[in-house]
Amino acid sequence: MIHNIPEGLAVGFAFGAAATIGTTAAYVSALGLAIGMGIQNFPEGAAIALPLKVATNSKHKAFLYGMASGAVEPVSAILGYFMASYIITLQPWLLAFAAGAMIFVVAEDLIPDAQTSGHSHLATWGVMLGFVIMMILDVALA
Repeated sequence: MIHNIPEGLAVGFAFGAAATIGTTAAYVSALGLAIGMGIQNFPEGAAIALPLKVATNSKHKAFLYGMASGAVEPVSAILGYFMASYIITLQPWLLAFAAGAMIFVVAEDLIPDAQTSGHSHLATWGVMLGFVIMMILDVALA
C-alpha cells in the first residue's frame, strides 16, 4: 500500500543518518524506529489480509496480497538509506511527513473501523497501549 512507502523511507533515512553520524546512539535510535515499525506492521498486515481472505475466499491469495502490500517498504528503506546523505537538510521534514502519514492512516482508517466493531473500549485501549509501547521504545532506545 502507498502508506508503506513513507514508513520504509523513514527507516531508511534513520539508518542513513546513523551511518552519516556514525555514533552508537544514532544506530540505536534507528533500530528503535525499525522495531516500532516492525511491531506496527503485524496488525497492518492483518488489516489488509483478513478482508482479502473474505473477498478472495483464499487464505493463500490473501497472504500473498498482504505480503505484497508490505514489499514496497524494504525497497523504499533502501532508497531512503542512500538518499539520506544527499538530502540531509530535508530529513527532519521528510521524517515528519512519514510520521504524519502513519498517524493519518490510524486516525482515518483504523480507529473508526475499530470503533464500529462493537468493542469500542477495546479499540481505545489498543490505541493507548500502542502509544505507550512506542513511547517506551523511544525513551529506552534513545
